[in-house]
Amino acid sequence: MRVFLGVTGASGAPYAARLLQSLAQADCEIGLVASAAGIEVIATELYGDATLPPAEVLERFVGDAADQVTVYGISDYKSPYASGSAKVDAYVVCPCSMSTVGTLASGAMANLIHRAASVALKERRKLVLVPRETPLSSIHLRGLATLHEAGAVILLAAPGFYHGAKTIDDLVDFVVARALDQIGLDNTLMPRWGQA
Repeated sequence: MRVFLGVTGASGAPYAARLLQSLAQADCEIGLVASAAGIEVIATELYGDATLPPAEVLERFVGDAADQVTVYGISDYKSPYASGSAKVDAYVVCPCSMSTVGTLASGAMANLIHRAASVALKERRKLVLVPRETPLSSIHLRGLATLHEAGAVILLAAPGFYHGAKTIDDLVDFVVARALDQIGLDNTLMPRWGQA
């Protein structure tokens, strides 16, 4: 499976890291693009240092999955993810900032993450957006509704508790498992409803 993963500047880097790891474990081919703000959030939330050089942040973020991940620059429109003629199975933006939501909902495209998501919408491919912002303003809600109506899955980073979460990792896995379900990847990150 070929999957685009966009990481933007909303809090939620642990979700993106676990998703990347899970996609790699499922033997996916992953195209990764992180915005400048996304890289800063990764550096802050995962490595405790927002001043780390971007290349080091991305190298650490990709880690052992390097053979399956191709990192593209935020303005690399030569990337296959910038065109609908390229075969891509699914697109995920995790975490998805409200700036990204607003840009996508307006039809604008200022970078490769926006372009890839717009390609997914126009080609009627699977697009999963994982926003974490709370509370949401009416502007945010209208943007999310517009994207939902255009075909995107809006998967809020809002973990449930019915699966008996004991750790933060369990809560992260809940959201990531739902994202994997949406793009059609079987996983065992959390027990299913009704399972022991």
